[in-house]
Amino acid sequence: MKLARRALVVLACLGVLACVTALPEPPVARVVPHRLEANGQARVDDYFWLREREDAQVIAYLEAENRYAEAMMADTEELQQRLFDEIVGRIQQTDETVPVLKNGYYRYRRYQEGQEYPIHCRKAGSLEAAEEVILDVNQLAVGHGYCSASSLSVSTDNRILAYALDTVGRRKYTIRFKDLSSGQHLADEIPEVTGELAWANDNQTLFYTRQDPETLRPYQVFRHRLGTDPGTDALVYEEADETFSVGVEKTRSDRFIFITSAQTMSSEYRYLDADHPEAEPAILQPRARGLEYSVDHLGDSFYIRTNLEAENFRLMAAPVESPGVASWGEVVPHRDDTYLADFALFTDFLVVSERREGLRRVRVIPWRGGDDHVVEFNEATYVVDLGENPENSSRVLRLEYASLTTPNTVYDYDMVTRELTLRKRDKVLGGFDPANYQAERLLVPARDGVRVPVSLVYRKGLNKDGSSPLLLYGYGSYGYSMEPWFSAEWISLLDRGFVCAIAHVRGGQEMGRRWYEDGKLLHKKNTFTDFVDCARFLVDHGYTSPDRLFAQGGSAGGLLMGAIANSDPGLFAGIIAEVPWVDVVTTMLDDSIPLTTAEYDEWGDPNNRAFYDYMLSYSPYDNVVAQAYPSMLITAGLHDSQVQYWEPAKWAAKLRALKIDDNLLLLKAEMEAGHSGPSGRYQSYRDVAFTYAFMLKVLGRVG
Repeated sequence: MKLARRALVVLACLGVLACVTALPEPPVARVVPHRLEANGQARVDDYFWLREREDAQVIAYLEAENRYAEAMMADTEELQQRLFDEIVGRIQQTDETVPVLKNGYYRYRRYQEGQEYPIHCRKAGSLEAAEEVILDVNQLAVGHGYCSASSLSVSTDNRILAYALDTVGRRKYTIRFKDLSSGQHLADEIPEVTGELAWANDNQTLFYTRQDPETLRPYQVFRHRLGTDPGTDALVYEEADETFSVGVEKTRSDRFIFITSAQTMSSEYRYLDADHPEAEPAILQPRARGLEYSVDHLGDSFYIRTNLEAENFRLMAAPVESPGVASWGEVVPHRDDTYLADFALFTDFLVVSERREGLRRVRVIPWRGGDDHVVEFNEATYVVDLGENPENSSRVLRLEYASLTTPNTVYDYDMVTRELTLRKRDKVLGGFDPANYQAERLLVPARDGVRVPVSLVYRKGLNKDGSSPLLLYGYGSYGYSMEPWFSAEWISLLDRGFVCAIAHVRGGQEMGRRWYEDGKLLHKKNTFTDFVDCARFLVDHGYTSPDRLFAQGGSAGGLLMGAIANSDPGLFAGIIAEVPWVDVVTTMLDDSIPLTTAEYDEWGDPNNRAFYDYMLSYSPYDNVVAQAYPSMLITAGLHDSQVQYWEPAKWAAKLRALKIDDNLLLLKAEMEAGHSGPSGRYQSYRDVAFTYAFMLKVLGRVG
């Protein structure tokens, strides 16, 4: 019996609702292109048919999975509603962000009670001035199940708003323009673009990027002039190398437009004067294998953050007239124990965002002499980041801060007086008191001797006797660090006795660039073993026990979830894999799928036998076996442009066919959204409530 057919039989045999008996008969199994075993035999993928997005049987199958998930969770409906009400009840529903001054206007976003989307506003010259609504996204969302308005950018004369609109969730945007004097939209509309855009200083010209319609790789930069047919827009640059993606941005000084080309191992910047948008872009420094750099501008110099002879990056400067590497002079040197993450240029100060011993910190360096200093915070585990700082002439630095017990906070820091001013701390309603909770930062010994940071939080009074449920989150890819931001949603778990934790596994950059290098390519398995070692440590030290331990991760973190499900299923009571990338080899062999060619340097090129074999050894889909698995909740997005929906769908089907337990296995497919799930302010909390109810159901705590 084919595996696909067996999966349907398993569903039907569960007998929970008649709705599952309507699952479609699958087409026959198909040979996967290019998939060869070591003996040269083609690999057969019984669920390859699920990639046919327009096939009515595929849609019917996903809808049937949703009905099955709903049926299996029917006994938690009241619990889901309670959880949703709790989470939403903590939100200050009528709220607004701290205003940011740029080009004579204070700009901010506000939210109205009961509305899903932000209202973007501004005030001219003073916070006491009359409010002007720039864009009400709630109006744009009418009639759409999904709505994302991004990249809002106002022309330098403050008259025209450009923004990118996506009403599907596949990250294919339409750029629209609004006259802020009349409040009317212009006739200009530029469809099928990435959403990246930058204004020239003539207030008439906009640069934007377009993606390949099949792979969705951003590869072209165009120039549009208001009032002209977008079909006649000039092509400014096209990236021929399929491993590179392009972007467009404007310097904080507003003097230059940058056209960026980047991939995992190298980058390249082109620049042109924003006052002369029809000028030919010049190359700042030609690309070279292994050379990464990013650039901003101040005065007569470009400032370049680079890994040139600096694994943890350093900051260089070069004259605008001769910006190539031969002219680079060092501003902030490389340090073995400190990773240079970001920088911001002010007239009187240089600000650098660094990472040392796993924690972020902000250092202020005067240009004209005097001691540099670090902005101090006193919590054991926290995150601090540079906020919006559009005005180079300011002496005040906007910072964003949070910890596992401190809600998201905005500070203004006077770089002269060193005074830190609280501008806003998110209100958490419902009786939240941070004094009731305890955060810890552990260093867990991995099996190879490396110490892996774990950030965790729990309600005070925790008995470390193994009786507490614990949710362990992980990601560990692309050098993305998982920061200990505050989560108001987690309170619903903490108040039910959970411990919530983040494993800062290799593949991120929490401990510097080497932390990333040791979790990619032929070292990728370190990501998985680090997570397992953290989980075992938490069990061994009484924070939880295997029958109460849950793991969660999304996207590439979903790959992590799939790997640990295969390798250590008995360690976890439940696994939540959100839009998981699990069919590694098939995806990486298919260069028609979005993101594939640009990621060879992250995962390896499986056309190379060594990488093929290594990927195959950990690919979750390929390593499903006949064993008992934990209870599992798997999510997918039909319009996902990053992890195609068929990967989690295929994985769930294969798990159903092979697993030998009776534990829950749910596939929840979002039919009106993509990688990030629902777009509305409250809609996503329905999914959070569903996830929490899933864990509580596994624990037998539905009531």
